[in-house]
Amino acid sequence: MELSLATLRQRRGVKWNAYPSDVLPAWVADMDFEIAPAIKAALDEAIAHSDLGYAQAYSDSGLDEIFCARMQARYGWQINPRQVDFFSDVVQIIYLALLTLTEPGAGVVIQTPIYPPFLQSVKETGRRAVISPLVQGDSGYTIDFEHLAASIDAQTTLLLLCHPHNPTGRAFTRDELNGLAELVLKHDLIVVSDEIHADLALDSRRHIPFASLSAEIAARTVTLTSPSKPFNIAGLCLAAAVFGSDALHKQFLTLPAHVRGGRSALGIAAAHAAWTASDAWLEEVLRLLRANRATVVTFARQWPRIKHTPPQATYLAWLDCRGLGLAVEPYQFFLEHAKVALSEGSAFGDEGRGFVRLNFATSPSILQEILTRMDAALGTL
Repeated sequence: MELSLATLRQRRGVKWNAYPSDVLPAWVADMDFEIAPAIKAALDEAIAHSDLGYAQAYSDSGLDEIFCARMQARYGWQINPRQVDFFSDVVQIIYLALLTLTEPGAGVVIQTPIYPPFLQSVKETGRRAVISPLVQGDSGYTIDFEHLAASIDAQTTLLLLCHPHNPTGRAFTRDELNGLAELVLKHDLIVVSDEIHADLALDSRRHIPFASLSAEIAARTVTLTSPSKPFNIAGLCLAAAVFGSDALHKQFLTLPAHVRGGRSALGIAAAHAAWTASDAWLEEVLRLLRANRATVVTFARQWPRIKHTPPQATYLAWLDCRGLGLAVEPYQFFLEHAKVALSEGSAFGDEGRGFVRLNFATSPSILQEILTRMDAALGTL
């Protein structure tokens, strides 16, 4: 999957257009790889037939059944098609869930550092962030259960879970998830679990859907996912929500139907092809991501003042640059001195200050150039 910079710079997406042409982008969570052949064929066929009118209902298209079959095959998670609903993207569902499943001012548990829309959605919907930071250790981030338990008060009603975790790359173990489940049941919390990176496990362990832990947990969980991250089709705008109980689904649907927006004919076609005919492509991408992860590790070992633990999932490297003693945020330093655009750590919460997030889902040669530029910039300190 070698890619040319000239080809990538012809793309119109935000990743390759947000910065001047002398800057290499490694920030927003898009992969640079060409889409799977089956997805391309499905889109080509739809366009060839001018099949861009109003889309079928998801149930009529069979997409809900395809999704359920995939969850059973990949994760041993048995769900019913009537539990599944589709939307434009995962972030949209988070906002709608906060508006329908919680009251204004309600406490929402967030484990920082965290994907920025978690923080933004709670603030912008008038809810209250209950921050329980993950603990950074030599072997990665862990959940501070004691702090988490102490943070939950009587007005805290929802846990916003990111699993696998963005930006740290943690794939939580069954024991960790069971620990969260105990607190959820004890405090009668609803869980909205963003599992969009589930297909991007880089280690041998299989992803464990939070709702699969028990019937009790499933009944209070809304699971969010999308083919957008693993199959690189975020611009086609399609995401799935799995409601663990009819009561949660009914409460969620109290907003007018048109608030959620319409169906994307191309999004349905692409998701169908992704979930039924693109796993060989995904396996090749995972092989390349593992190799790229190893390249990041090799460079990071040469940077003694930067701490890095390889991610267990996702294609994102979380770099602790606080040891550099910079007068500016490391994002700004690398943008100015390396001409590399990374994600700014402070956007992920206070615990992200002094960090950057690096997207390594690109060709090996481009990744090598990104890291070489960063290495040269660090050599000036």
